[in-house]
Amino acid sequence: MIQNINKSINKQKQTFYTVNEVSELMKFLIAKLPDTSRNSIKSLLTHQQIFVNNQIVTKYNYMLEAGDQVSINKNKPEIANKYHGLRILFEDQHIIVIEKDAGLLSIATDRERQQTAYFILNQHVRNVNPKNHVYIVHRLDKDASGVMMFAKSIEVQKKMQSEWEKSVIDRRYSVVVEGKVEQNEGTITSWLKESIALIMYSYNFDNGGQKAITHYKVLKNNENFTLLEVKLDTGRKNQIRVHMKDIGHSIVGDKKYGATSSPLKRLGLHANILSFSHPVSNEMLCFESPVPFRFIELLSRR
Repeated sequence: MIQNINKSINKQKQTFYTVNEVSELMKFLIAKLPDTSRNSIKSLLTHQQIFVNNQIVTKYNYMLEAGDQVSINKNKPEIANKYHGLRILFEDQHIIVIEKDAGLLSIATDRERQQTAYFILNQHVRNVNPKNHVYIVHRLDKDASGVMMFAKSIEVQKKMQSEWEKSVIDRRYSVVVEGKVEQNEGTITSWLKESIALIMYSYNFDNGGQKAITHYKVLKNNENFTLLEVKLDTGRKNQIRVHMKDIGHSIVGDKKYGATSSPLKRLGLHANILSFSHPVSNEMLCFESPVPFRFIELLSRR
């Protein structure tokens, strides 16, 4: 998607390329940046550092035309770092998509009301109009990080929540779990129910709970930890955390669901892909946040 943002661009910090033939943006960037990894290029897109004809582009499969000018901003734009604990990846009159840091609450609790993504974004939209408001569509745990979305009207909130499983095409997570997962890939299906103590319990039969389906694939492992790519068919509360416990490999740092270690000093859970149909325009949007370096570093240890 292209987002028009009026801001000055420091051309001395940019590299420029002219497109000679029709091409997808990702393929073009890979060819022009042979020493840069695919994840690093995705990071440039996510953090709004790629421009096509002086307009920010974040969609990896954006089609380039001959004569287009592609530029790479070496410094992250101010919009990406304006707020502590989150970065705005995309915003229009209907939705806001952000990248949340671990340690920031999604919404308020009895103990904390201001240090939340919800509070920060409400302040953000009210800078434009005091009557503006944001609405929760889904959540990320405080100690998890990654991509999440908010609505800017009750109507959009209700539509996204009621059509969530149909509208969300791809929702993937990077997950670090305890132990070495031997099975390279698998699917976990169970029914989840919440206890009075607010703990989700998993059952392998339909007992009236919410059906939850989680797919996982091993990306990397050592004797102590495994990095998984997890894809959800359903979005239930604590679904990944419960299902990782079900297969005997709790997420690192997740004491609530059986973890005995916390090498990252946070939850080993990162929402790195959110792809969905825009609730108003029906345009397909895809946002990616790279796997945290600390996850990769942990798996590199012996």
